[in-house]
Amino acid sequence: MFLHSLYLIAIIVEAITAALAAGRRNMDWVGVCTLGCVTALGGGSVRDVLLGNHPLAWVEHPFYLLITGGTALLTIFISRFLHHLRKLFLFLDAVGLVVFTLIGCNVAITLTMPFIIIIASGMITGCVGGVLRDILCADIPLLFRQELYAVVSALTGLIYTVGLCAGLNNELMMTLAMSSGLALRLMALRFGWGMPKFIYTKNLH
Repeated sequence: MFLHSLYLIAIIVEAITAALAAGRRNMDWVGVCTLGCVTALGGGSVRDVLLGNHPLAWVEHPFYLLITGGTALLTIFISRFLHHLRKLFLFLDAVGLVVFTLIGCNVAITLTMPFIIIIASGMITGCVGGVLRDILCADIPLLFRQELYAVVSALTGLIYTVGLCAGLNNELMMTLAMSSGLALRLMALRFGWGMPKFIYTKNLH
């Protein structure tokens, strides 16, 4: 129940950030609504398609579409006030990343997938929604621009899955994994930590 409540908060935050991204690209209301739904629900949908897990979450629970689409449209009317809440959104986005990751790992565990697929499932759930958003906005995805995002997701999933494999308590490992992932993401934001960049400027001709 607690994880599901965090999930609802996470998809609402993702829908808002997607709507703001749509506004920066001057999209119409249909674009805003679509981008909000794709960003919030896309990671889980891609995961379920790849794992053959049906029905998709938003097909089984259509109100997820109402929540994300409605939130995206509401953002149009309250956008002028949201810049004051930037730090809060960064925090909630970090919470969403670790929550999505754990949910993805749990889906793969339920399907008795191999260890590496469990980690990948968590990363897909946590990261792919943002990648789809950036692609639809014609941006280089945040995931590929030095940010410690996929690394945080991988670490969160790794801690959780290794703990479960070792026979430790599920609630304990969930708390530990979320706390570790959240702490790393927030420290990365605070201190500007990132992955090394590959810069190649040589002309082959």
